[in-house]
Amino acid sequence: MVATRAQRHLAAILVVDVVGYCRMMGADEADTFSQIKTLQGDVFGPKAEQFGGRIFKNTGDGALIEFPSAVDAVQCAIEIHKTLGQHNSKRPQDRHIELRIGVNLGDVLIDDDNDLFGDGINVAARLEGLAQPGSICISEDIYRLVHTKLNVNYEDIGKNTLKNIDEPVQAYLILPTRTSPEKPARSLPLSERPAVAVLPFENMSGDRDQEYFTDGLSEDIITALSRWRSLPVIARNSSFSYKGQSVRTQTIAQELGARYVLEGSVRKAGNRLRITAQLIDAVSGHHVWAEKFDRQIEDVFDVQDEITTRIAATIIPELELFENRRSAIKPTEDLSAWDFYLRGMETFYDETSQSTEVSLKMFQCAVDADPNYCDAWARLGWCYSKQIMHDTSNDPELSVRKGFEAARRAIALDDASALAHASLGMVHIWAGETELGLAAGKRALALNPNFAHVAMAVGNRLDLVGETLEGIAQMEQALTLNPRDPIRWRYMAYLARAYLSLRNYQRAAEWGKKAVMLRSDLPEALFRYAVCLAHLNQVDEARALLNQCSEIDPEYLINRVDWRPYPDEKRNLHIMDGLRRHKLLF
Repeated sequence: MVATRAQRHLAAILVVDVVGYCRMMGADEADTFSQIKTLQGDVFGPKAEQFGGRIFKNTGDGALIEFPSAVDAVQCAIEIHKTLGQHNSKRPQDRHIELRIGVNLGDVLIDDDNDLFGDGINVAARLEGLAQPGSICISEDIYRLVHTKLNVNYEDIGKNTLKNIDEPVQAYLILPTRTSPEKPARSLPLSERPAVAVLPFENMSGDRDQEYFTDGLSEDIITALSRWRSLPVIARNSSFSYKGQSVRTQTIAQELGARYVLEGSVRKAGNRLRITAQLIDAVSGHHVWAEKFDRQIEDVFDVQDEITTRIAATIIPELELFENRRSAIKPTEDLSAWDFYLRGMETFYDETSQSTEVSLKMFQCAVDADPNYCDAWARLGWCYSKQIMHDTSNDPELSVRKGFEAARRAIALDDASALAHASLGMVHIWAGETELGLAAGKRALALNPNFAHVAMAVGNRLDLVGETLEGIAQMEQALTLNPRDPIRWRYMAYLARAYLSLRNYQRAAEWGKKAVMLRSDLPEALFRYAVCLAHLNQVDEARALLNQCSEIDPEYLINRVDWRPYPDEKRNLHIMDGLRRHKLLF
């Protein structure tokens, strides 16, 4: 039997994407969602049709469009930008939408559903990441076909190495046509103090099994930098969300609200390390500092210290003398213990019961190898609390006891460790000791004000004990430090509950909706949004969300009938009043 031959054809692929989509959703979700829908329905679709193209995939904040002609594809891209300019002229300056567009010519595969696949599409997506806001980035093949036919400004940006593309790609920018004097570039939405984002270093070892080592090095640098109180550091889960993506440094900085971006690579061969690091000022695009380190692997901790010290000296020049706030105690002198620790961290943030068990075993191996390894003891205690959170412990009392033992061992080794006190706070919370958990969390935050996960945990605990206004302020601040955390839906759900307790139902619903937008597959997110809508008397919408909960987990609502998040019974009764009043759950 002869196999069916895949259908192929040559096509110009246009990829369009909204700049700063996550930041815009965080600032005003409803307006952003409305504007994206308008763009897709009134701009992308009609313009594609006008120039003979077809949208073969909507991406939520953009689209992928196929054209039989390179000239038509680029003309469509230009017209999309022009139409967007008209759209923006009717909106406040701070609510303007900007686009990046990439265009490539390539051989593509077509499936039975008329969806397209192939490197031609992947290259177009990578070129979109190279584009500046308001510009179009095209491949050399597109440029060769259009540069004599379209009277626009082209800028040669040379050969670019694109993620997961074997050969460098020659690329050109088509810059927006200016009909009025050049305006100064808008400043990035930075905080008063310049923040730094550490991107995951690239593994250049040619061995995917070394990925954990490279990620661990990057995370250690984030931890070390965050100990400078005067230097806001974007949290690990947000900066790591760009791993494997080809996105311009300025775009990343804008989306994260960072002034400086640190990026680098690690090549590990036997006992030798080559680490490169470069610090970029995202406003100017210039390299502020770059360095290459060739060292033995046993010197890796010295390299981390040197990188963090050089960055702090560069970013905070007004400090003639500054103190490295790393603990005087080295993380460990045992490289095998550190290796186990990095393997534990590889799964620590996955937030599943299975990954928690893997991490717990690795951290246990780390402390077995080095009983004086403070951070490993702290993470081990945290994992025991996660067993309680996931309800997977065969003996919850034993898990709590082991959690306390590990966290307290970490504090005994280094009382100045924010991580150790954070771990103790987590165990207290899951042992039902909210006040003690809050105290430990505050201690951790005092030691490291840039510890985003702790900042959110403290805000949540403040709400639980009745200090809701302070808790909300703390949680919203934590989201600015960790704007792309994969579990930020949970933070948003906490904020929805906190605003509910203040009877600010509209604001509660806004946060509840944001949580559902991120994780509509989770009953917890759906349930909390339903609670908010019930208070707003949106009964049909609330009922639909509860039905979704039951479809995902038939037992979930049974366990939520008596939801009592607060020690204060009056607050618990109020939280459930909307569902009870409309007879939605009883």
